[in-house]
Amino acid sequence: MEAAHYPGSPAAAPTWRLPAAALALLAGLLSGCGHEPARPSRPQASVVAPRVWPNNEPANPAAANAVLMRAISLVGTPYRYGGNTPDGGFDCSGLVNYVYSDMLDLKLPRTSRDLAAWQGPRIAPERLTTADLVFFGSGGHVSHVGIYVGEGRFVHAPSSGGTVRLDRLDGPYWRDHYSGAKRVLH
Repeated sequence: MEAAHYPGSPAAAPTWRLPAAALALLAGLLSGCGHEPARPSRPQASVVAPRVWPNNEPANPAAANAVLMRAISLVGTPYRYGGNTPDGGFDCSGLVNYVYSDMLDLKLPRTSRDLAAWQGPRIAPERLTTADLVFFGSGGHVSHVGIYVGEGRFVHAPSSGGTVRLDRLDGPYWRDHYSGAKRVLH
């Protein structure tokens, strides 16, 4: 008696046989897919290690923390030239003025240039602490300001079409345009 073959059963499956030359060609083609051909190595770009920022204690920790928390809460607010409210948006100095006024009832100069020239000690980068103002510009002219929040980071309103954001002082643009810092809280 002959075994029954049902569709889909192993006995009913067709048997494929490839000639030995075809198998060798197929094996050669498939073995080439597992890796790329050898290429000369490129010289490695020099990687700048991230800077380690000191953790300096502010003179007034409660006030510094209030500034920090309020500044961070505004991340994502739209940028608007001349803006100075969360509803209307912020430019860089409008953000600084709003945070210090809202949290500490402190009135500061309105422009980044006037803030940089305002009274108060200039701070070396290794002495930065939460709530210090950080300035940026080129050619000796200040054109931007942000609020230092610690660990080499600052909150600012950078540009048209953008939003208030958190950036690193050692980021490529900011590192090259850093022009100093001022301490507001004593």
